[in-house]
Amino acid sequence: MSSLKSVLAVTGLALLLSACGGESTEQLPNTSQNSGTVTYNGPAPATDDVANFKRTVWDNLVTQDKCGACHGSSGQAPTFVNEQDVNLAYAQANSIVNLSDPSQSTMVTKVAGGHNCWLQSTSACVDILTTYISNWAGGSEGSAKTVELRAPALKEPGATVALPSAPGLFSSTVYPVLTQYCSDCHGDGGQTPYIASADVTTAYDQAKSRIDPMNPGASRLVERLRYDFHNCWDDDCEASADLMELKILEMVQDLSAQPVDPAMVASKALNLEADGLLANSGGRFEDNVIALYEFKFGEGQTAFDTSGVSPALDLTLSGNVDWVGGWGIDLGPAGENEQGFMVPAGKAQGSTTASRKLHTLLTASGEYSIEAWVAPGNITQEDARIVTYSGSSTTRNVTLSQSLQRYEVLHRSTTSDENTPFATQDADMLLQATLQHVVVNYTPATGRQIFVNGVPTGDVDPDDGGLLTEWDDSFALVLGNETDGNSPWQGAIRMVAIHNRALTPEQVQANFEVGVGQKFYLLFGVSHLIDVPESFIVFEVSQFDSYAYRFTSPFFISLDDTAEPSNIALRGMRLGINGKEATVGQAWANLDVVLDADSYEPGTGQPLSSLGTIIALENGPGNDEFFLTFDQLGSNSFARSEPSLPPQPEPADLEPSSEIGLKTFDEINESMSRMTGVPTTNQAVFNTYTTVKQQLPTVETIQGFLSSHQMAVTQMAIQYCDALVSNAQLRDQMFPGFDFSAPASTAFDHGGKSLVTGPLLSRFVGSNLASQPGDSTIETELSSLMDRLTSCGAGCEPDRTETVVKASCAAVLGSATTLVQ
Repeated sequence: MSSLKSVLAVTGLALLLSACGGESTEQLPNTSQNSGTVTYNGPAPATDDVANFKRTVWDNLVTQDKCGACHGSSGQAPTFVNEQDVNLAYAQANSIVNLSDPSQSTMVTKVAGGHNCWLQSTSACVDILTTYISNWAGGSEGSAKTVELRAPALKEPGATVALPSAPGLFSSTVYPVLTQYCSDCHGDGGQTPYIASADVTTAYDQAKSRIDPMNPGASRLVERLRYDFHNCWDDDCEASADLMELKILEMVQDLSAQPVDPAMVASKALNLEADGLLANSGGRFEDNVIALYEFKFGEGQTAFDTSGVSPALDLTLSGNVDWVGGWGIDLGPAGENEQGFMVPAGKAQGSTTASRKLHTLLTASGEYSIEAWVAPGNITQEDARIVTYSGSSTTRNVTLSQSLQRYEVLHRSTTSDENTPFATQDADMLLQATLQHVVVNYTPATGRQIFVNGVPTGDVDPDDGGLLTEWDDSFALVLGNETDGNSPWQGAIRMVAIHNRALTPEQVQANFEVGVGQKFYLLFGVSHLIDVPESFIVFEVSQFDSYAYRFTSPFFISLDDTAEPSNIALRGMRLGINGKEATVGQAWANLDVVLDADSYEPGTGQPLSSLGTIIALENGPGNDEFFLTFDQLGSNSFARSEPSLPPQPEPADLEPSSEIGLKTFDEINESMSRMTGVPTTNQAVFNTYTTVKQQLPTVETIQGFLSSHQMAVTQMAIQYCDALVSNAQLRDQMFPGFDFSAPASTAFDHGGKSLVTGPLLSRFVGSNLASQPGDSTIETELSSLMDRLTSCGAGCEPDRTETVVKASCAAVLGSATTLVQ
């Protein structure tokens, strides 16, 4: 069977234990480190697999706060955490797990359906249970997780309702209920989602994905009240849920459904959350993860540790923190909210008690990897903590930090100082304000290593490798700041994983290539259109952000390994959403391929395109319905008529543009060089030009002139005039007869002034231009400037004469007489 085939549930062999007496017993510790630990005194595990089950599953679930209260020896079936006999528990557990595909285990799907999650987040419980069962299933050292394709339920594209883009209907129906009852927690400055924001547009954007226009009762806003009993008003959750459902119904009742054109050649339909096959773990190396944050919950004040390693090191979000659609958190700076209240910079912090597991497990191994997907908010922040296990800004065990365009690692060991950073090089500028995969490795043999986007930076740790025995177990894990709040970092964090073994370079590269965020495989059924059983066109799909979806890497596959396509034409593939084709983002509209055995590989399929696209989110990943359409697939075709272009409006009669323009940066530099005789290659001139180049005008439109432009022009003029007057040959050519050796008190008598102003006017100022001042006006201004600069009289510095000439030169060279054209 191919690794991409549909996988049947694997039923383990139940171990039949003899009822004979004399059975050995053994007191075994519970290795989960949970509170309320259960000490096992029953029969010893009969096989190595039973022992592995105990260590990975039973130890973690036997406590009363998880499954022990209901599924123990005297509880309800299945008694998979039987505290009296782990062998019987093992036999029961085998009936509800799928060791080949742990995420499809009955134990997992039952909790995913709402059955007794011990955390606020059902998805966190699902992830943790999947991890426990995966650990039981085992695998070789350094194994990578894989994803196996399964056929979804087949359904036709239906008539769907899309929520309007404007908040008008929302503002008169649902919004008043939210602002009345939910604003204390979900208003501005409260916790996400901001469904009761004072800004109705913000509230609507946050609420849309929580409203089901096809089934108002299934809306998240309703279910949180009806089933989760979340902050109901008047102590009546049923009445609260009924009111919310009624208001949603009022909002959507007049919205019309969008049917699919029956003439279209369309695939089967899919919903991202209901039908998508989670693709995130495929190919990742996570054998030694001891803390994992994927930020899946999307609301509230807790980021759950889903590593499955107890105790769970959950993080509390505080300050300016927002959830990012498609998994992640965004950490912002301190500032005032719309109500005028100060909100501190965002951070996510664990307790010192739970953080102690990092000390225990990392000091035991003596090595670690800190892996993070981050998007820095800018490249100007310094000493900004991204991930830190520390006590303050100056005391730490290990810290990953940003300083401008450098990633820095501060680390305590027996051979290194905790406050001396090891960093990427400034010149490399590896840190960019975009999504990046960053890994920090440490072993005593190699020291610290930094990887960015799967590639080692090549920086060599100046310290010898040491031990971690001096680490402090009273510190806390923090994301986005220090424990004392004095080193805030701005940006988005999409994933953090802490490993108690260093990843190999190959594993780092593999984890980078897997990517990050909530990703799914969507299998669009096309068997009804072509003569190939169990055939699908598969996309990798993710929620790109809070407003869009990303579709990429389409390929064709049959889940029947014996089937192959034969000369099947596929032309003009488009994405449909909620009953209609998406108006933008149709990257495969010109696709023209043939599905054929020569290009098809059983088990992996046939790639269709390397292109990807972005389409707009409408109702949210829980409600939007997707399908594909084709101009041709096999013998089925659709005669598409492209819509005619709308008539073009008459161009507006704009105000006439000015006949006066500006010289641009390169023209200014060249003009000043020619007028002064100073070459552009003069080192001082070149350095100044390089510094202010981006500050000089880039377009000739005079309406775009800014004060910053004038400041840059002035600096250029000063530098050119300084180079001119400082060069005896050039200044004698420019100002013949002027005595630069004379003191300032006598050099600028009437005759001396004219020896300076005359050449400046003739070389720098245009002639016969009605829109500029006359020569006499300019001479008067320059004479006044010289008088002010020589008012020191006999007390002037010896070089004041040169300084006055330089200033007079710069005043004319940096004025509009040379800038305007």
